[in-house]
Amino acid sequence: MTGLRVDSLSYAYGAREALREVSFRVEPGTFCALLGPNGAGKSTLFALLTGLFTAPQGRITIAGHDMARSPRKALRQMGVVFQQPTLDLDLTVQRNLSYFAALHGLRGAAAQLRIEAALDRLDMRERLGERVRSLNGGHRRRLEIARSLIHRPRVLLLDEPTAGLDAATRQAVTGHLHDLSRRRGLTVLWATHLTDEIEDADQLLILHRGRLAGDGTARQLRGGLGLADHYLTLTGAAA
Repeated sequence: MTGLRVDSLSYAYGAREALREVSFRVEPGTFCALLGPNGAGKSTLFALLTGLFTAPQGRITIAGHDMARSPRKALRQMGVVFQQPTLDLDLTVQRNLSYFAALHGLRGAAAQLRIEAALDRLDMRERLGERVRSLNGGHRRRLEIARSLIHRPRVLLLDEPTAGLDAATRQAVTGHLHDLSRRRGLTVLWATHLTDEIEDADQLLILHRGRLAGDGTARQLRGGLGLADHYLTLTGAAA
C-alpha cells in the first residue's frame, strides 16, 4: 500500500468526541477531497495524520509505513500544507526553500535542482529571488505547495489551503494539484468546506460530526443532485 490508509480512527477532547471509527483509503494518483463543515473533525484528522496528535485508537498508514510504529519513515513520505501560512515573509523564495531542503538533509546542487523542479511544477521559477512579503496570496500558496514537494513525498496533505483566496486563484491552485496528482501519481488529500473545489471524478470523503458520512467519487455521492445540494441535504451546512 503506497497511498494513504486510515483504519477505525477515533479521538476525543475529554467528553467531546471529535472523530469516531473513521476508515478510508486513498490510492496513489488520486485527488481526494475531504469535505465537511466547520467542527466536522477535519482539523483533528489532519493533526492525527501529521503526528501533531497521537491516536489512542485506530491506525494510520502513510505510503506503507505505520504512523505509530515507524513515524519517521511515515513522515518522510508526507508533504503538508497547513491552513495557516508558515512562510518567513522577510526571506526570499530561494531562502525559504533552501532552509526547508536543509531540514531534509538536502544541500548544494542537489537541493537547488529539487527547488527549481518544485517551482517549475507550480510556475514559480521566476519568483526565486523575490521576498515572500511581495508575493500575492495565490503565489504564497503555490510556494507552500512547492516547498511541500521538495523532498518528493508520496502523500500530500492540504488543510483548507485556499482559505482567504479569491475564486480565480482558488481555481488555479486546485487545478495545479489535480494535475500534479495525475502526472506524478501523488496521493492528495485536500480538506475543504467548499464544494466548487471538487471535480466529479475526485474521490470524496464527507465528514460530519466526527463520522464518515460518504466515501466514493463526487459523481457517485451526489447522484442526481448538484454536489452543493447533496452536501447541504446531508449536513445542513452552507456550501
